[in-house]
Amino acid sequence: MTNYQTEKAYVLQYFDAMENASIENLAEVQQAFIGDDYEFFGVYPFNKIENLCDVTANVWHPIYQSFKQLQRRQDVFMAGTSEINGETWVMSMGHFMGLFDADWTGIRANRKVVMLRYAEFNCVENGKITKTGLWLDIIGLMHQVGINPLPPQTGASFVYPGPRHHNGLLFEQHDPVEADKTMRVLNTMIDDLSKLNQTGNDRAGPEVMQKNWHDNMTWYGPAGIGATYTIPRYQEQHMYPFREGLTDKVFNGHVCRFAEGQFACFFGWPNLSNKSQGGFMGLPSGDVRADMRVVDVYYREGDKLLENWVLIDIPYWLKQQGVDILERTASILNPTLD
Repeated sequence: MTNYQTEKAYVLQYFDAMENASIENLAEVQQAFIGDDYEFFGVYPFNKIENLCDVTANVWHPIYQSFKQLQRRQDVFMAGTSEINGETWVMSMGHFMGLFDADWTGIRANRKVVMLRYAEFNCVENGKITKTGLWLDIIGLMHQVGINPLPPQTGASFVYPGPRHHNGLLFEQHDPVEADKTMRVLNTMIDDLSKLNQTGNDRAGPEVMQKNWHDNMTWYGPAGIGATYTIPRYQEQHMYPFREGLTDKVFNGHVCRFAEGQFACFFGWPNLSNKSQGGFMGLPSGDVRADMRVVDVYYREGDKLLENWVLIDIPYWLKQQGVDILERTASILNPTLD
């Protein structure tokens, strides 16, 4: 039986060191835990970085400068072997909580406590972190400080909770049989979605989802789309707008996908490519194929999926179509940056 306790302990040590780090010793802390050949997958405006010094300077340094007394508040923590290529990954999901004391990515600071939603994947090889995928819900932060860069969203906006049963922190070893069950349900669901893409059926009834989802499922989507509860409301408030508003959808695969216990997760770079044919997120159509970088975290109860936390790099998807919402927000609401 594969044991991920060593990798989990290592990543937890890294998190603890980062939480206690200062701006002055961030580079030293990262160098202690991260390997020389390092790949960083970040949301826009960070994107792909292959130099640790640049990651420290361009990603973490601005975060620590802007958010004081930063805490990592985890809702899900898990590890496993990726079925994509056999690598060992550790995933953490939750919120960074801090005092928003200095402007960040062009967003004006409000000097109040904020919750920056995140999902972080770390690949551990030979005792070092060699790859990181870091998703941050920047639009969600905008909402907390009173900025709405997009039309009204179809779902609800709030600070999302962790798993309903408060069992997402998998610090101990878990039976791999449970992980196998979770992966079977997840992969069946993915196969069903792929079939819908192939058939072009954008108005599938609830029976398609009821195969793999609880009736009272909760979908915690990215800010700009929002959260939905129950299969009928999920279909009304996300599934149908997504499927009908986007065309030429192509699934590109995942960088990693794994499960532990009743939880599973994945991210892609990118997961999907598509074109907007109008309506999705209240936006007009366009003829530009754009990539979506997506994180999914799932919680299985019994033989069905109960909860799903999703982060999509919406600013990147929009930038490919000619709209930079970070630049636009800064120029309108924080023009003193110039």
